[in-house]
Amino acid sequence: QLEESGGGLVQPGGSLTLSCTSSGFILDSKDIGWFRQAPGKEREGVGCVSRSDGKIYDAGSVKGRFTISRDSAKNTVYLQMSGLKPEGTAVYYCAADSSFPTVDVMCSAPLLIPSWGQGTQVTVSS
Repeated sequence: QLEESGGGLVQPGGSLTLSCTSSGFILDSKDIGWFRQAPGKEREGVGCVSRSDGKIYDAGSVKGRFTISRDSAKNTVYLQMSGLKPEGTAVYYCAADSSFPTVDVMCSAPLLIPSWGQGTQVTVSS
């Protein structure tokens, strides 16, 4: 029910914006998280935004470079990425949930999230 889009090939230092949409429910009713999984590595949280107060948790590795925002009218959550690095090459996923006590916990526990979209590939390379 979640669909990610916007991935592609970008040069180091470049920018990209990913989108997360749903045709089955209202994203504003859920905490939304962005995660990524690089080849051979575990899925990790990139950033998560609260449904109640808009609080955003950013992973330390992307703090100051990635931003999450919601567009309620479009039922879309964005991940705006700048200053991309080669180690940012991964499949990026969004997740929607309302069972975690805080978005910090959600971003730290991808294994506890039951369902995922297909993801969108981001490749950072010159």
